[in-house]
Amino acid sequence: MSGHSKWANIKHRKGRQDALRGKIFTKIGKEIAIAAKDGADLSTNRKLADIVAKAKSNNMPNDTIARAIKKGSGEMEGITYEEMTYEGYGPSGIAVIVKTLTENKNRTAANVRHIFDKNGGSLGTLGCVSFMFDEKGLIIVEKTDKIQEEELMMLALDCGADDFAVQEDSFEIYTAPESFSDVRQKLEPQTTVEVTDDEVIKKFTKMQDMFDDDDDVQDVYHNAEMPEEE
Repeated sequence: MSGHSKWANIKHRKGRQDALRGKIFTKIGKEIAIAAKDGADLSTNRKLADIVAKAKSNNMPNDTIARAIKKGSGEMEGITYEEMTYEGYGPSGIAVIVKTLTENKNRTAANVRHIFDKNGGSLGTLGCVSFMFDEKGLIIVEKTDKIQEEELMMLALDCGADDFAVQEDSFEIYTAPESFSDVRQKLEPQTTVEVTDDEVIKKFTKMQDMFDDDDDVQDVYHNAEMPEEE
């Protein structure tokens, strides 16, 4: 019985991992299709080259990447996605920005509004929270024995990086967006809101999970500063 139970647990865990991998591939595939509208040549379309590198770092199959490029560049029939950004507030006034890629704006708007409302937040108007954020380029480098922290930091600063941070298992290099056309852009808040209330943490964590589960949602940015274990 124990062997059967262990196999069942492994299958269940693998099923969750496969589902998560599928969602990641779907989201990255949309990004590739949008970027490929400006051309399928990675040597001239640096934004596309960056997203393809991101896809490969997530072990996205080459044929899946190629298919997404062809759909975006018009070589294959595909869905036309639109980029939509929503701004609002989470529980306890946490500022939230949600970036989406969708072929159905009405569905996406309704889903985003529902997620805000369901978790003690509210959807706002464009500009209501974005003034609190700075747009940054972010490069994440995984820590290995071959990478020396000081050498990498000096190299990053010499290349025009604005900041360098050391995390438990990676190095983070921040730049102005225009400094590196081949870095993935990320929003970095100017001010943060410290969240310590357990109920607020629970609601906001659920909100993030619901946004993450929505296939139309690409990225979510917020200014909440929660306990490390969260």
